[in-house]
Amino acid sequence: MPAPERIPSRSLTGTGLVDLLTEGELTVLGQIRGASNAVLYCTVARDGEEAACVYKPVAGEQPLWDFPDGTLAAREVAAYEISEATGWGLVPPTVLRDGPYGEGMCQLWIDAAPQREDGDENGGDGEAGEPPLLALVEDEEPGEGWKAVAHAEVGEGRTALLVHADDARLRRLAVLDAVINNGDRKGGHLLPAPGGRLYGIDHGVTFNADDKLRTLLWGWAGEPLTAEAVEVVERLGAELAPGTPLVTRLAELITEVEIEALRGRVAGLRATGRHPEPSGQWPSIPWPPV
Repeated sequence: MPAPERIPSRSLTGTGLVDLLTEGELTVLGQIRGASNAVLYCTVARDGEEAACVYKPVAGEQPLWDFPDGTLAAREVAAYEISEATGWGLVPPTVLRDGPYGEGMCQLWIDAAPQREDGDENGGDGEAGEPPLLALVEDEEPGEGWKAVAHAEVGEGRTALLVHADDARLRRLAVLDAVINNGDRKGGHLLPAPGGRLYGIDHGVTFNADDKLRTLLWGWAGEPLTAEAVEVVERLGAELAPGTPLVTRLAELITEVEIEALRGRVAGLRATGRHPEPSGQWPSIPWPPV
């Protein structure tokens, strides 16, 4: 589809946006091409309030060998619930609701800020741009302000070093991904928004009971968690106790086995106090990486 029409920003935040996404009237404007599952660009409107959103109907999900059929939408909502529990707000408001093509995930549309190239102060449309989050460099070691991920083939027998920014927002997202066991953290899933916020999207491949962590954010692997992250995982450990409101909500979205595995990952982070490292039993970087 062509570039989505921008919906004027509204004053709604928090609960108001969740209510709008849950109860508003969905109008499909087009399909976002290139996704492996059906992704529909929509507006949602209620009582004079309107917002742009993404609607992913369960009926449009492609089967995966390692996830039960028809569960990706619920996993996206579970990722939002955990993001909210951290207090970091890294996932746009996301709900499970009925829509024109049946039950599906509905998520607030985020207009990503333009990113600039190194040494350029503007983004692709000439506006002031956000600094890049990912890059390929020819050096053997990352420069100041960057973290190394892996070497990548770039054609004609040449390799380059894949790096990501040493950015506090990305580091929080790396912790969130470790908690939710994100099997698909690609570069295109990182959305820097105007005002300096960073969002992560596309969280259907999460919460597997087996280790599936695949990400481009390995730069902190093995390093101590920040003091902030330690506080967050300690709080999550308490909020994931049986019978808590968070667990009651998660039980509507993922299985008890997956909730127990979630508790185990949080307990592991609390015990080590460090970012996880690749297990070596599963490809650690998603493909394609963008």
